[in-house]
Amino acid sequence: MNEITEHTLKVQQLFVQYQSQLKAFALVLTTDFVQADDLIQETFLTVTKKAHEFDLNSNFLAWSRAILRFKLLESRRASGIQTVDFLDSLAMSCPEDWANNDRLESLTHCIEGLAPKAREIVLLRYQREHSPAQIAELLSRTVNSINVALSKARLSLRECIDRQLQPGSSQ
Repeated sequence: MNEITEHTLKVQQLFVQYQSQLKAFALVLTTDFVQADDLIQETFLTVTKKAHEFDLNSNFLAWSRAILRFKLLESRRASGIQTVDFLDSLAMSCPEDWANNDRLESLTHCIEGLAPKAREIVLLRYQREHSPAQIAELLSRTVNSINVALSKARLSLRECIDRQLQPGSSQ
């Protein structure tokens, strides 16, 4: 009989507490919302299974992010996708506290506020994982114009999020 211990429950509560940061981390590594959700579920199952290995006085976010990264690598290997070398450096460069629910809500709101063409390009690139060349072909545009549009959209999103997260701003 698998009985959930008090320690396991505390670890699961930590997972829930940091879930939005883990989701943002998954999105950084995959840029695919469905795969990010799958990674979060797999990570939760592994965190629960390995809860007895976790010291409650140590860094939960670092531990769970490492598990998430290994789950992504497992998934890529199983799919026959070669692991990209920059994945580790990207994972290591992502600060632990950069993503939270407010930031994710702001991102969603700001994406909705983009001009329709810019929003379409952003969603094709980051949600559907199309390359700039594929987007250019789909939209009958040049690759350079797509790269410029993505750059402008990212800048616009960054500025929009910063404005919304300013103290006293009304979202």
